[in-house]
Amino acid sequence: MKYFLATLALVFFQFSGLAQNKSKDEIAVATRVETLRQAMIDANGAKLKELTSTGLSYGHSSGLVQNQEVFIEKIANGESDFVTIEFQNQTIEIVGDNAVVRHNLVAHTKDGGIDKDIKIGIMLVWQKQKSKWVLIARQAFKLPTI
Repeated sequence: MKYFLATLALVFFQFSGLAQNKSKDEIAVATRVETLRQAMIDANGAKLKELTSTGLSYGHSSGLVQNQEVFIEKIANGESDFVTIEFQNQTIEIVGDNAVVRHNLVAHTKDGGIDKDIKIGIMLVWQKQKSKWVLIARQAFKLPTI
């Protein structure tokens, strides 16, 4: 019984330590990333505008780069239609007033009415502006096939 309680206490302290290692900024950025994911699925142009910088550079895995206006327009008008989006293996690194977020994006789209499943790598750069994190850059890339 003592061994069980000691093990349970050790597990508790390890998990509580992991939670404490997340800074307020990391938690805030993770929340903004999740809000971005949901806004892309919902095609919510107003929310996308609130989350992104007017100087946004939004790069696709094809090499196409869009500004904030075009990025929002293509999603809001349904030209870029995300049915589902899942972010996998996400990491967040805070560097001063910037945050670098990396993850794999797994999604089902209906761009142009055509069903398609995609899995690509993503790097997002967020910047803290007036105490709010905004997306200033995004670059997608093709993942290596193994």
